[in-house]
Amino acid sequence: MSMKTLLIIPLAAVFLLAGCGESAPEKPVARVAPATGRLPVVERTIADLKPVPATLTTRDMGEARARITGVLTSLLVKEGDVVRKGQLIATVKDDRLALLTAAYDAQVAAAAADAARAQADLTRTRTLFAQGIYAQARMDQVEAIAKASGASLAAARAQRSASAELGAQGAILAPAGGRVLVADVPPGSVVTAGQSVARITAGPSVVRLELPEGQARTLRLGDTVQVSIDGAATSTTGVISQIYPSVVAGQVVADVTAQGLPQDLVGRRATVMVRVGERQALVIPRRYISTRYGVDYVRLIRTDGAASDTPVQTRAGPTADDLEVLSGLKAGDVLSLPEAAR
Repeated sequence: MSMKTLLIIPLAAVFLLAGCGESAPEKPVARVAPATGRLPVVERTIADLKPVPATLTTRDMGEARARITGVLTSLLVKEGDVVRKGQLIATVKDDRLALLTAAYDAQVAAAAADAARAQADLTRTRTLFAQGIYAQARMDQVEAIAKASGASLAAARAQRSASAELGAQGAILAPAGGRVLVADVPPGSVVTAGQSVARITAGPSVVRLELPEGQARTLRLGDTVQVSIDGAATSTTGVISQIYPSVVAGQVVADVTAQGLPQDLVGRRATVMVRVGERQALVIPRRYISTRYGVDYVRLIRTDGAASDTPVQTRAGPTADDLEVLSGLKAGDVLSLPEAAR
């Protein structure tokens, strides 16, 4: 075999083995990942909320009133005191009632003496009638006098009891348990029957609001509202628990019940966000907002794909995680997450 043949055989074997082996892996192609965190801005239908001024109060108010006319001799409570129902808080005295009761006492004593004498006459007449000394007519006359004397005694005692009870009505009792709000009548003052001496809270604390009757038609029992006390930045969630059926000066009154309402001061100002309808708004998640030096920014993706930070004006949205955009964006804009939120 020639040298040429010996060189060709190994080369053929090498090519044959290369064709029978596994194929070489293809070179991977780089794939572009789709954009993440992008949000198209669309309009949403949200509740149209209106801030309504309200007052922190209690469900009811109890008036401690004088029941008789006289002089206020003592006032046992002051503003801020906590009282229980039926507690004595003031005393009114009318000296004429004491004199009138004394007069009735004298009448009772006179009626009792007449009744005793009539009873003695009746006993003696019965004895003599049994012996045949007195006639039936005399017996009937004495019995009638004895009955009339007994009735006069009962009437005198009733008048005396009424006078004593009228004097006892000078005690002014707390109509309900709660805190004294007003007690501004000084002792020694002359009060009339029905005059208020003290005002006492009664019932649980509520937030009472007044709304024009045209807007109050949207109120429903059980609706959830936001309540803020004294303009505080933090608010609490409340529920409309009472809508009063009467309209006063074009206003409808409603009560809101909420947890954690202050109990120390009654009459504090509050603001309630009440739903008066629906409207269209631009609402985006709060995480798409970045704040720098007190200005809110969003990362806006332009049509050419470039991103830029755009200032926007926002306010609280329908939920704690959302914000409503008032200016700076329009429907159809595309947003991207800020660098810090990625």
